[in-house]
Amino acid sequence: MLQVSYIRDNKEKVITALAKRNMDVKTLVEEVIQLDENRRSTQVALDNTLAEANKLSSAIGDLMKSGEKAKAEILKLKTVQLKETSKELAEKSEALANELLQKMYLLPNLPADIVPVGKTPEDNQNVFEEGTIPVLHEGAQPHWELVKKYDIIDFELGVKITGAGFPVYKGKGAKLQRALISYFLDKNTEAGYQEFQVPHLVNEASAYGTGQLPDKEGQMYHDASDDLYLIPTAEVPVTNIFRDVILQESELPILCTGYTPCFRREAGSYGAHVRGLNRLHQFDKVEIVRIEKPENSYAALDRMVEHVKEILHELKYGFKAQLGVQLGKWMGNDWLQKNQNLKIDAFIPVPIHSRKKFNRGYNQSEQLAKGIASILNVPVDCNFIRKIKNTKSQTKKSIFHRRINVENVFKLNKKWCQYKHIALVDDVVTTGATLEAMIAIINKRYPALEISIFVLAMAK
Repeated sequence: MLQVSYIRDNKEKVITALAKRNMDVKTLVEEVIQLDENRRSTQVALDNTLAEANKLSSAIGDLMKSGEKAKAEILKLKTVQLKETSKELAEKSEALANELLQKMYLLPNLPADIVPVGKTPEDNQNVFEEGTIPVLHEGAQPHWELVKKYDIIDFELGVKITGAGFPVYKGKGAKLQRALISYFLDKNTEAGYQEFQVPHLVNEASAYGTGQLPDKEGQMYHDASDDLYLIPTAEVPVTNIFRDVILQESELPILCTGYTPCFRREAGSYGAHVRGLNRLHQFDKVEIVRIEKPENSYAALDRMVEHVKEILHELKYGFKAQLGVQLGKWMGNDWLQKNQNLKIDAFIPVPIHSRKKFNRGYNQSEQLAKGIASILNVPVDCNFIRKIKNTKSQTKKSIFHRRINVENVFKLNKKWCQYKHIALVDDVVTTGATLEAMIAIINKRYPALEISIFVLAMAK
């Protein structure tokens, strides 16, 4: 929460900064300043009244000792009046303080100086981007259709049990949800964050402490009987651990992490953007929170962002190797179930350039080949053919340009071949330009060699 003294000394800065959040707070700021002035003047009057009452009480004692009871009685009457006045001033001061506090709750923290002015998502600045955004093929299904197809998330069952926005995770969907929660918590604790398991309900003071109240109560589920609120994020109870706590500078920074289910009413949400897993009323979340010195806050934010980026990067690349092997095993089992009798001497993964393999850490086609080979008990030959040019991604290229992109990029390593039948292994085939280029160079040297193709998926 902003301090009144800061608002008073930086009135124009506060008004200008909050205008970035499309808030006109000029009148509110003036009211805050005026209320603070009234509260302070009332407090001065109260202090003076109490001081005068204390002075009279001392004088009454002296008069009683000297036997001047009449004069003492007159002063007693004055003290009674002062007590009434002080009571009125104290009540007024408390009322002004409460009114000031309610006004202060309506003034959020100021955005950073680097935050641009904007009203729509299009006005946002993209500060980081990695990789190529995939282009979905024609006929691609949205996630709410895919989860229904594979029976891993059931939205209709959630409606039956509770209502819209409360999905039921089933089988591998539930297992994946649990695994991701554990994975994120483990990565956070490895990075030095202390794990907390916190309540899922908070009191009014906690809701005020993190800014959910007073203006966001409509988005929170509220138990009127006990006056408790279901948390919209783990940040609320975790941050409130340190509410009204005085910390020593030597204790900072404090790093916290925690998992909780989150509950949000999402009142007023409608349209296509609320379908599926968007705008849920209940969802799982792993949170990280840092308690820092104000002057270190931006540097701390950068470190938190880098930490999350590392986790996401690992999710993108770090587990695909193991995943590729497992997918390959499924492909091998599928081959056996179809009673394929063709004898294959070796699986040849589509190679990637050595530089790309070094950066990524693995070749996805090689991992698929290893998985297939483990089921069919056939060797994998990664040295049969290699890629000698580090070509650009085939994504977004036309059929013509895909063929141009893979011209003269492969080279056979062996001058003779002991195989009669090989199987080329690739992950995703779009136009087949890469496989065509490989087959062409193999057929040129070994025209009698029989070639089969194993692919995980074909893009249409």
